[in-house]
Amino acid sequence: MKTINLGQSDLRASCISLGCMRMGDKSVAQAAQVLAAASEIGIDFFDHADIYAGGKSEEIFAAALTQAGLRRQDILLQSKCGIRKGLFDFSREHIVDSVESSLRRLKTDYLDVLVLHRPDTLFEPDEVAAAFDHLQQSGKVRHFGVSNQHALQIELLKQSVRQPLLVNQLQFSIMHTGMIDAGFNVNMTNPAASDRDGAILEYSRLHQMTIQAWSPFQYGFFSGVFLDNEQFPELNAVIDRLAAQYGVKNTAIAVAWILRHPAQMQVIVGSMNAGRLRDIGPATGVALSRAEWYEIYRAAGNVLP
Repeated sequence: MKTINLGQSDLRASCISLGCMRMGDKSVAQAAQVLAAASEIGIDFFDHADIYAGGKSEEIFAAALTQAGLRRQDILLQSKCGIRKGLFDFSREHIVDSVESSLRRLKTDYLDVLVLHRPDTLFEPDEVAAAFDHLQQSGKVRHFGVSNQHALQIELLKQSVRQPLLVNQLQFSIMHTGMIDAGFNVNMTNPAASDRDGAILEYSRLHQMTIQAWSPFQYGFFSGVFLDNEQFPELNAVIDRLAAQYGVKNTAIAVAWILRHPAQMQVIVGSMNAGRLRDIGPATGVALSRAEWYEIYRAAGNVLP
């Protein structure tokens, strides 16, 4: 498994992360099998959020970690906070309370990374900064990041926050390419030219923020999986041909396509299937050519100007 530096830090992590959103639906024994498979392929970074299964995903993870024979000091834990039922909340009180609750559920003294989970338009940058300072100074959080934020939202936050923001979680896959579509269609009037993300890809590269790509196999917003989907015959034909060529599964090609981008993204895979994780693992050894990368992009229905 290849590793990358997260943001401008010296924190090195596997370039594939396990997203634990669905772990709350598993038994401890089932979750332990998933964690063992993840460790087997070299994943050492695990992504959580306080809202995943109402906190149960973090509880199951903590119990499964021990059963899988993994040690806290050998892994990196990230959790997110800020989403509450019917609202977003970046208040100092909520951030601190959320972290302390996650630490209890995860049975750990600290998070390696805390991420603000989607933007809160009512947030006060100074209040977030106060929460970050408290959490860092108390040793409860080592590093910080954001999720689903565009460049100016990040800049507004950075006016007050003193800690570097290492990561930004953004939806990105072969079938969800808005952040690169606009870059291909500069100065044009077609729908793909619409910049809905504030040039977040270029901003992230300029400011050395790691994009954590979530839902790498999804099309739309949780509309479904595009792999082996009869709605996308041309795309699957190309992916399947390349999978056979490289001797890997189609899931590995989908992940390799993201990893091929020079932005040095980290891919968050949310599979709770041990066998599927083992299929994904070889993605880091697949070096798609420029021609292959663009062939996949075009097969997904994109037209280059």
